[in-house]
Amino acid sequence: MIELCLVGIGTGNPDHVTRQGVKALNAADLILVPRKGAGKADLAELRLQLCKELVTNPVTQVVGFNMPVRDTDDPDYPAAVHRWHDAIAEVWLATIRTHLPAGGSVALLVWGDPSLYDSTLRIAERLAVHLPVKVTVVPGITALQALTAAHAIALNDINAPVTITTGRQLRDFGWPVNADTVAVMLDGHCAFQHLATEGVTIWWGAYLGMPQQILVCGPLTEVSARILVERQAARAAHGWVMDTYLMRRDTRG
Repeated sequence: MIELCLVGIGTGNPDHVTRQGVKALNAADLILVPRKGAGKADLAELRLQLCKELVTNPVTQVVGFNMPVRDTDDPDYPAAVHRWHDAIAEVWLATIRTHLPAGGSVALLVWGDPSLYDSTLRIAERLAVHLPVKVTVVPGITALQALTAAHAIALNDINAPVTITTGRQLRDFGWPVNADTVAVMLDGHCAFQHLATEGVTIWWGAYLGMPQQILVCGPLTEVSARILVERQAARAAHGWVMDTYLMRRDTRG
């Protein structure tokens, strides 16, 4: 039996990991840390640094694995993602069998919260085909929490809903129908630049809660170009960028 615990680590700031998360990491026999290539080495280093600061159990193993790469040229996006998730699950399985042949507890450090706009749970389901697995989740600070806290704003307007979508959906279908406040996740191509900007305010943030945090807010028509420049420069400097944003339409006029 494998007990797999998915621990939300927020933005990777040790202060954002809950006490429950710290306990879960220290209860694990094995902590898996993905390596995503030289250009994203900082991501693995952040996870390893978290383990160094938070894990005090001397018998807990911290083991890295090479993360499979999704085929971004495949025009069938859902199929490509499913194949990618299959490949990741296979690597998890091989690593677990190597280091815990008799079973035990495994922890994975997940950016943000494993239960909000993250595929780790879907990948974990694939393990059950090959071995008995019990999955638990320790919630973490979400990107939206970190974003709204950094800008000191509320997520919603008074008595108003919020629509959470992806950059791909925003790019392909435009502003969501009947939505005034839109939170956008997983947008690697800055889909906001293709929207009608009149009356829209944006709150954008990258590396939220981290020392290199970048924040930009204002009318979309005025700050869109600045966000593109800031994002490109940050990616060039660090080799990766994690960002998200909230947009709100002015409905008074």
